[in-house]
Amino acid sequence: MTVFLTIVVIALFGITLWQMSKILKLSQTKTDNSQVANDKDNNLQGKLMLGFVIFLYLLMLYCFTQYRSYFLPESASEHGIDYDRLMLISMVLIMIVQILTQGLLHFFSYKYRGKKENKALFFADNDKLEFIWTIIPVIVLAGLIIYGLFTWTDIMNIDEEDGDPLIVELYAYQFDWRARYSGEDNELGNANVRFIEGINTLGLDVSDSYGKDDKITNELHLPVNRKVIFKMRSQDVLHSAYMPFFRAQMNVVPGMITEFAYTPTITSEKMRGSEFMVEKVATINKIRKEKSKKLVAAGDEALDEYAFEYYLLCNKICGVSHYNMQMKIIVESEEDYEAWLKTQPTFGEQLSAQASN
Repeated sequence: MTVFLTIVVIALFGITLWQMSKILKLSQTKTDNSQVANDKDNNLQGKLMLGFVIFLYLLMLYCFTQYRSYFLPESASEHGIDYDRLMLISMVLIMIVQILTQGLLHFFSYKYRGKKENKALFFADNDKLEFIWTIIPVIVLAGLIIYGLFTWTDIMNIDEEDGDPLIVELYAYQFDWRARYSGEDNELGNANVRFIEGINTLGLDVSDSYGKDDKITNELHLPVNRKVIFKMRSQDVLHSAYMPFFRAQMNVVPGMITEFAYTPTITSEKMRGSEFMVEKVATINKIRKEKSKKLVAAGDEALDEYAFEYYLLCNKICGVSHYNMQMKIIVESEEDYEAWLKTQPTFGEQLSAQASN
């Protein structure tokens, strides 16, 4: 009831102000109430246009300086350098065009504002101007598209014969990930969701000898400076394997295998110790500390201290627990990777253990 009365009072107060403004307007007999803009109106609007574009530029500078921490750090993959360069070129061109066009639009609105003694000069057409503002965007866009196609082709060039790539399967299901590593033969065994049963949660074909030495893990370990080819499968709905620090994303589609490849160049430890990440982690922990005070005061547990890790995320809204669908990625030296991999049981060993039990 109190809320209802408050709303009624606010509504009545608004109506009162509206009625007072009408009375004030009627009392000003010398006011020009014409619907046609006069010189005073035009001067005011012209100055407001200049003021707005200045505000727009200041806001843009503020955002670039104050929100730098929301950007990603340097790419942790080999192809990410080309990706970031293409992104930078595109953004620079967009900013140049935006600054010029916005500036000219608002400046001309002020310079050529309406005046009582002026008459507008109309051009039916101007072939030269039309040619200029058509050919320049065509050339710029053609250059960007061609450069982008070459970059995309290089990124998507997945050659299993190139060097000694690591073959890894990323298996997505609501709401988690699993990684499957090929064994010494460096070839993944056949799999199908119809074979899912018991401990065979990924649906490996038990009759395929290539799958016996495969290793299934809930963490993704990658050796630094070695090409990794990802084979991706989904058990249920459309997911998306998203690894932002590696500038990598690929849809994981039910009923088919999608592929992506990249070469990690920065270990987890090195990225964790970078100046950018140290500053970012400190900022996050400062925020968490303030939130923890409120949680403790309310009788809840304090938040754990945040430590940076690479993560594999799902970038498709795949269900109610979509936000929990993540898997830690650890980039390490070849020696550490091999030592970790040796500790993981093979699929054949898991089947044997199940048969013994």
